[in-house]
Amino acid sequence: MRAIDRTDLPMAIEGGGVEFRTDRAGENSIAWVRLPAGADLRPGLAGLPGDLCSCPHWGYMISGRLVMHTEDGDSTYEAGQAFYWAPGHAPEALEDCEYLDVSPTGELEQVVRHLQGA
Repeated sequence: MRAIDRTDLPMAIEGGGVEFRTDRAGENSIAWVRLPAGADLRPGLAGLPGDLCSCPHWGYMISGRLVMHTEDGDSTYEAGQAFYWAPGHAPEALEDCEYLDVSPTGELEQVVRHLQGA
């Protein structure tokens, strides 16, 4: 067992105030994400199925607030809430926000590679 600090995780995506750190933890990966207010990941997800993130995530909102866009409508998440985001979503930060999530490694790596190429 070990404790993980944000800076223990390697940077996967960085720029424009976005900080996406992730590392494998067995069959899953842990991600620690910071998004500045106004960050909208929909353009970066274009080209994935439905132009949305195809990876499920289980996690916790540490700070801030974001809206998750889906084909079934939008939902808002805020600091102090645990979440499950099914495949088919795209986040937009309403405030500076930070969250931690756990996802299947293979699926997350596909999305990260796509975003890195965007």
